[in-house]
Amino acid sequence: MVCRGVRGAITCQSNDRDEILVATRHLLAMMIRVNDIDQADVASATFTTTPDLTAEFPALAARQLGWLEVPLLCGHEMTVPGALPLCVRIMINWNTEKSQKEIQHVYLKEAVSLRPDLQDLPEVDWNELEDWISENMDATEAS
Repeated sequence: MVCRGVRGAITCQSNDRDEILVATRHLLAMMIRVNDIDQADVASATFTTTPDLTAEFPALAARQLGWLEVPLLCGHEMTVPGALPLCVRIMINWNTEKSQKEIQHVYLKEAVSLRPDLQDLPEVDWNELEDWISENMDATEAS
């Protein structure tokens, strides 16, 4: 088993605590589901935001989904003129048998512009994704 990185990004509509957490949960849920990530195999995860997102730490979304033992870190992306605003990015370091080619990086909403070459994901069913998130948050709260 080797440690691989899996990347993802999503945009928020505003610098709002709930907006940041919902967007981050959506992104993390998609990354988990399309790559079949078991949190027990996650070495660590880094969450970054553009400097215009300051209302909440996006790593809280991972804690809400039960990632209580995984080391998490938050930070800001570099300020680059013309960069995509209101963006949350995630890098998961994950122990897996998958090859680098098998890993699916996830870019949602306006963040698809960051990696248009990686847009082979099926269309997101946001309601179904939200149901999966609710089930996983409920399971975390019950334990």
